[in-house]
Amino acid sequence: MAVNDLYRLTIHEAHRLLVKGEVTSVELTRSVLERIEAVEERVRAFITVTADLALEQAAEADRRIRAGDATPLTGIPVQLKDVIVTRGIRTTCGSRILENFVPIYDATVARRLAEAGAVLVGKGNMDEFAMGSSTENSAFFPTRNPWDLERVPGGSSGGSAAAVAADECIYALGSDTGGSVRQPAALCNVVGLKPTYGRVSRFGLIAFASSLDQIGPLTKDVEDCALVMNVIAGPDPNDSTTVNIPVPDYTRFLIPDLKGLRLGVPAEYYEGIQPEVKGVLTTAIRVLEGLGAEIIWDVSLPHTRYALPCYYIIAPSEASSNLARYDGVKYGYSYFEAEDVWDAMMKTRQYGFGPEVKRRIMLGTYALSAGYYDAYYLKAQKVRTLIRADFDRAFQRVDALVTPTSPTVAFRLGERTQDPLQMYMSDICTIPVNIAGICGLSVPAGFVDGLPVGMQLIGRAFDEGTLLRIGYAYQQATDWHRRRPPL
Repeated sequence: MAVNDLYRLTIHEAHRLLVKGEVTSVELTRSVLERIEAVEERVRAFITVTADLALEQAAEADRRIRAGDATPLTGIPVQLKDVIVTRGIRTTCGSRILENFVPIYDATVARRLAEAGAVLVGKGNMDEFAMGSSTENSAFFPTRNPWDLERVPGGSSGGSAAAVAADECIYALGSDTGGSVRQPAALCNVVGLKPTYGRVSRFGLIAFASSLDQIGPLTKDVEDCALVMNVIAGPDPNDSTTVNIPVPDYTRFLIPDLKGLRLGVPAEYYEGIQPEVKGVLTTAIRVLEGLGAEIIWDVSLPHTRYALPCYYIIAPSEASSNLARYDGVKYGYSYFEAEDVWDAMMKTRQYGFGPEVKRRIMLGTYALSAGYYDAYYLKAQKVRTLIRADFDRAFQRVDALVTPTSPTVAFRLGERTQDPLQMYMSDICTIPVNIAGICGLSVPAGFVDGLPVGMQLIGRAFDEGTLLRIGYAYQQATDWHRRRPPL
């Protein structure tokens, strides 16, 4: 491969070339930075590009590789969603209120990647405070889908998914509160994993909804996803919600058949989706069956229909609480022309937050207010328990579930911005996974009119390995993940 085409590599392909000495990390990083320069004006996947830092880290990675101290991620360029704090590097959360915020510490995942020798090329554009399904809610600019620049890349990790799809990085980390890793992965034809709640540290992840948020990788194939999980997963004393259970070597699950696995197809996830998307999934399920899986067609998750309203009570309620800290006093944007302290606080939030964030703060504040808490928030938490129980029953019969990731292919920019309910429906297949706190993986499964379709695999808590096994076997039998957009 020519040096200027190195940006096309996967993590595992790049690692093999690096340890053999056939390429250097500096060459690989320069190739990625040149790719960013070539396509970024059209895609707009980055809020901040850290070119100088990346080349410094690449030079250090080359020294480490020569010394025989390389991990599979050493010297590999990565993009981090701009909701993950990075010491000394602006972290905006896609919001005016944090436009000039420079953290003084690294998130745990950022530190673990740095210790593994990763090369940071920049911070990914996103829906403001991770609230959105299209990356049109960014305070700065929308990101465009590399497969069709007039369409959205999904959200809220749209910048990260678009960057991986457009080869502007080798892999990325996003965050997933209701589908924000998996849905853009599906719309951009990359792999996206939402790990089990508590599997990956949230320390240094700027909070949206603390009981739902989880950091996950976006990669070019499933093998890369396993390699990233080997580094970022595991308990963290800085995050009390991480679970102290052993982290397996996820690459051990990468075997090319599915013999002995039972996969369920819940009917509720196929109701009301785009017919062509359903057709792609039907074909994908036949491939899984051909790989040795037993398909169970009569699995039911009856409370799935309540997941969307449940989510849009719990998530805004937690957002209302989490975003109260942005008051213009301690850090971030502050309105200085106010009459008094209360006016300053109100004007700071009025001009600092975008319309979607303000909408969700108001929804959450209302749901938590006196007289309405029991009717809304408490009831939503009870429904959450029922949704989790549905999954528990299903997993007594099957090893994983197979569903669409998104009910449609990527929609046009501006098509849903004036219809919040229609926008919220974009996450109808992914939200139940966050509510239940379990894991979900989206893998490329085909195309409809040249636009990608993702297949979602849903697994038991802390059983990411089974999902990676299914996704890996599927990718050995198909080539959808190898296709690249015509940028």
